[in-house]
Amino acid sequence: MEQFAQFSVEGQRLYGMLHTPDTPAPESGWPSVVLVHGFTGNRSEHHRLFVRLSRLLAARGIASLRFDCRGSGDSQGEFEEMTVTREVEDTAAACAYLRRQPGVDPERVMLLGYSMGGMVAALAARDVRAHRLLLWAPALAEAWLPLMRGGLLPPGVTDADGWPVGRAFLQELPRLRPLEAAAAWGGVAHVLHGDADVVCPPEWGVRYAAALGCDAVAIPGGTHNFTSLETTDMLYSQTLRFLRGG
Repeated sequence: MEQFAQFSVEGQRLYGMLHTPDTPAPESGWPSVVLVHGFTGNRSEHHRLFVRLSRLLAARGIASLRFDCRGSGDSQGEFEEMTVTREVEDTAAACAYLRRQPGVDPERVMLLGYSMGGMVAALAARDVRAHRLLLWAPALAEAWLPLMRGGLLPPGVTDADGWPVGRAFLQELPRLRPLEAAAAWGGVAHVLHGDADVVCPPEWGVRYAAALGCDAVAIPGGTHNFTSLETTDMLYSQTLRFLRGG
């Protein structure tokens, strides 16, 4: 079943889609996963990566919540207010919302973060008590260095391909410690990264995996957005295997 989801953070409404299996929930409830989108992304993601994944998961007995962070997609707020810390707060609220849903096992809520969402998920995993953590092509702060021309913070909003990036987003990047957060978490994790990714280099995925003490699996030919049917199929196959406990 698919139904619209909504919850609030600091008085702003966040919107998403809740997917649950069509079969009756087991006594303990379904395992579930919160999907965290990337920078300038939304709850559907590039070529509907999250939509298709949520439907695959539901068909295999796993519930999921894909949602728009504040300032993205249909959720309230402005993009120029967006920071990684705010998205960590949004992710915590999404996990709390999912735990309250009928039929969901509150002890088996997992996190999947894509691109910047991977950095957000790594930072959030410990506090939200993620059952498992899966990162797709996770980002590091270095990804946004080109927006700081000459290494200087802009005085106001920066135009990034039509997206208004606020000064607060860039200002906090050097203070974030996603790899340290990943190392401190200590749970079951997995990293998937396209070996042809030029946005977030595969070496970043290896660094996350080292911090998490887990494997990093390369998707042959995979770009940052996994823009081929073959690489998307490989991504989904590895994802399903991990989230189902393989």
